[in-house]
Amino acid sequence: MKIVLENLTKKFPSRNKKQPEDVIAVNNFTFEIPDGKLIGLLGPSGCGKSTTLNLISGLQMPTSGKIFFGEDEVTHLPPENRGVGLVFQNYALYPHLTVRGNIMFPMENLKGKDKLTKEEMEARVQKVASLVQIDQLLDRKPSEMSGGQQQRVAIARALVKMPRVLLLDEPLSNLDARLRLQTREEIRKIQRETGITTVFVTHDQEEAMSISDMIVVMKDGVVQQIGKPQEVYDDPVNLFVAKFLGTPPINCFDGEVKGGKLLIGGAAVLDVPGVKDQKVHVGVRPEGFILDDNGPLACDFGAVEVMGRDITVVSGHASATVAQIRSIISAENRVDPQGGKVRFALKSYKTHLFDWNTEERIRFSAR
Repeated sequence: MKIVLENLTKKFPSRNKKQPEDVIAVNNFTFEIPDGKLIGLLGPSGCGKSTTLNLISGLQMPTSGKIFFGEDEVTHLPPENRGVGLVFQNYALYPHLTVRGNIMFPMENLKGKDKLTKEEMEARVQKVASLVQIDQLLDRKPSEMSGGQQQRVAIARALVKMPRVLLLDEPLSNLDARLRLQTREEIRKIQRETGITTVFVTHDQEEAMSISDMIVVMKDGVVQQIGKPQEVYDDPVNLFVAKFLGTPPINCFDGEVKGGKLLIGGAAVLDVPGVKDQKVHVGVRPEGFILDDNGPLACDFGAVEVMGRDITVVSGHASATVAQIRSIISAENRVDPQGGKVRFALKSYKTHLFDWNTEERIRFSAR
């Protein structure tokens, strides 16, 4: 089931008497979510991603714009008639019901032609419980289960209705790091097996990039960039997207272009053909540094963090806008700071320039 969002806007009345203008949570959002894909809505708190999910589900009505499921407009259709499955971060399980009872509950409210027999409901419960690997836990109460198991129950309850669309609102936020990793892999597996069009809301960029077919990066209700995770990471359209994606985050410097060369702290560190002379923001991905005793970028050595396969060199620079520069290099390198300095050359395809005023990307021919 493809989902089409057409000029979707949601405004909320301001509660600030000094600023009576409406708060725009989602601003003119237009996007087509392909059938059977998992889309990650990504952005910081307050960017409008959860509001977008609520508009798709029908829990909130848009101020303007339209929503289509396939060819059917559902803009003003109530949630129960949209065929959506919802999973929230707090699970929202009924504590007095068993796992079986929690999963079966949505089907017990079906009426008319959709009403199911007890045998049909039990068959569905067994099917989805097996899918999320909790078929051995059906007689337990939620209090007798771990957080990861409870989250699987919530997913099973959403899937048992056989929804046209599955909506996940930060479903992993309450899990510890190991469980988050395991559960996100299971969500991806479930989505592929069912083929249900899925929208996954998160502020965790690593989470979104690891399981999404496409990501939508949002800021202040406005879509910044849409694309495949690796493409957005490699080719950010502006400084916000570049900063938001990546662990460790991108290293940022104040720079200047003169005569086709990029200068950081007065040193020419890279050829940037075709870029006019101007002041720029410079972003270098952690993997974009090459340890080089004769490299043009001289940084103040801080420490070496051994990661096993790689090592991270922590350093500083007067032109850096971050407290620490983190450079990921192969563990085969031996860091020998001379006079407290470590020198690097830069990979052009991992170095991005941004307009000083607009922060939009300035492109150049990477070599």
